Amino acid sequence: MKQTRRLLIYSGLVLIALSMIIPFLWMLSTSLMSELEVYQFPPRFLPSVLKWSNYLEAMSLQPFGRFFLNSMIVAGASVVGQLTFCSMAAYAFARLPFRWREKIFALYLSTMMIPAIVTIIPAFLLINTFGWVNTYWALFTPTVSSVWGIFLLRQFFLTIPRDLEDAARIDGASEFTIFLKVILPLSKPALATLGIFAFMGSWKDFLWPLIVTNRIDMRTVEVGISNFSNLYSTDWPHQMAAAVVVMFPVIIVFIFAQKYFVKGITMTGLKG
Repeated sequence: MKQTRRLLIYSGLVLIALSMIIPFLWMLSTSLMSELEVYQFPPRFLPSVLKWSNYLEAMSLQPFGRFFLNSMIVAGASVVGQLTFCSMAAYAFARLPFRWREKIFALYLSTMMIPAIVTIIPAFLLINTFGWVNTYWALFTPTVSSVWGIFLLRQFFLTIPRDLEDAARIDGASEFTIFLKVILPLSKPALATLGIFAFMGSWKDFLWPLIVTNRIDMRTVEVGISNFSNLYSTDWPHQMAAAVVVMFPVIIVFIFAQKYFVKGITMTGLKG
């Protein structure tokens, strides 16, 4: 009975894994096809000849060098901003006593229920008023802080024993020193998690860069990929090739940050 149940569970997990990896494999296969093979019926799952030239052509048909630079600047600013501002706000909500702290935090948290699409027009009007359209300020300013990031770090800060802070205060440490030298080093797992999500959210953002930029030299990679589609047709091989290339920085960042995630848990070794 247990073996049958285990077999069913593993079979279900394999099906779930396949459902997630098949779209990626289809994208990879399409990126190596010719345009005729893409529209062939019945559909082909594997290209007859691997067209590696699709990747070079995709990178040359659009200025992806500039797109990558823009996305790296925006994603980097987003990560640095969220790690900085979210951690300071989270520390204030978790440790600093002030009037109506919990009520303000609950009110701040309630803004997560507002759909992001609702705030796009007011945000664009503010950006336009400041004259930031077609600038990096317009691209990364809305992403340098997030309610979810503050919530995540606050909940993690609450699990850190206060005895460590009291010991630092006895040694004469200021509140900022405690935050910088005690809280942040013990919060590497949460900081790594927030950094990964901030990078991914900024890197894959499509709608906001499309709205606040109309010059091709200020476009990001996601908007650049969409340039392979027009009103009448889509250049699927080159679009999929560009999508595969654009995906690699996210994978690299995840692998790099994952080491710090595990290392942070090992070094912390504390339970609240």
